[in-house]
Amino acid sequence: MTLTRTLSTLTLLTVLAAPAAAQTDGLKIYISADMEGVVGAVTSDQLGPTGFEYQKFREIMTKEVNAAIAAAREMGATEILVSDSHGNGENLLMELLPPDIQLVRSWPRPLMMMEGIDASFDAAIFIGYHASTTNTRGVRAHTMSSANLTAVRLNGVEMLEAGVNAAIAGDFGVPVVMISGDDAVVAEAQEVIGDMEGAVVKWALGFHSARTLMPQASYTLIGEKVKAALGRLDDFQPYVMDGPVALELSFKNYMPAELMAYLPIVERVDSHTIRFVGKDMTEVSRFIEFAMSYGAGITP
Repeated sequence: MTLTRTLSTLTLLTVLAAPAAAQTDGLKIYISADMEGVVGAVTSDQLGPTGFEYQKFREIMTKEVNAAIAAAREMGATEILVSDSHGNGENLLMELLPPDIQLVRSWPRPLMMMEGIDASFDAAIFIGYHASTTNTRGVRAHTMSSANLTAVRLNGVEMLEAGVNAAIAGDFGVPVVMISGDDAVVAEAQEVIGDMEGAVVKWALGFHSARTLMPQASYTLIGEKVKAALGRLDDFQPYVMDGPVALELSFKNYMPAELMAYLPIVERVDSHTIRFVGKDMTEVSRFIEFAMSYGAGITP
């Protein structure tokens, strides 16, 4: 082999081995973080302020988000917005997050778990997500409200939160490229939304039980999957819900459906189910937030 040929071969190998970040500098990334899907979380003991492990799992949730941030940066991300999208929206430990990101906290929000998303973002990432309320599997499986809803449908499709949120991102042309959580949510999201990288950090055994990775292993896996996703960014398409978008919410109880049907924009489909038609997902998102948050006694 000649010296020229050898140098050409080495040059080619160097190019092929170069990180994808060289092709994706300046990425703007949106991260929506829930908590039911983080590594090791199985019951309310980890998921709310009264749980004896909640403070520990706030840190684990934050470290999973940080793993995604670090990997995104390695792949060329220069601007990152994180949405704290679990419970009271005040779970992530701000002092442990990088100082140069921005954070969406608390409620209500017109775009719910996707508040702040717009057409300037290159990709969205879902961390700590869970399966839908109609899924027979999944740790803490529910959609939007475990206390109030038994089903959420968009244009007749049974939805998980990841699907609703992907459709909101789709309104702005932003693809969802990666999701982490248990095996049930990863499989469901890939079936409903389409091809995306999935980090399975635990395997559902029941609604309140799982076989789980250890935290450090989850951080490593999440980082690997984020890098894999952003390394093939051109493979992804936004999940677009063509308008008008028909939303159906099925409540556990009669009264919410009865009262919501007083609104002329709402149809009562059956004793527990209402139907609202919005021009797009942004309008549907606002309606869901209203339906889930409004009460005459709310303050201030």
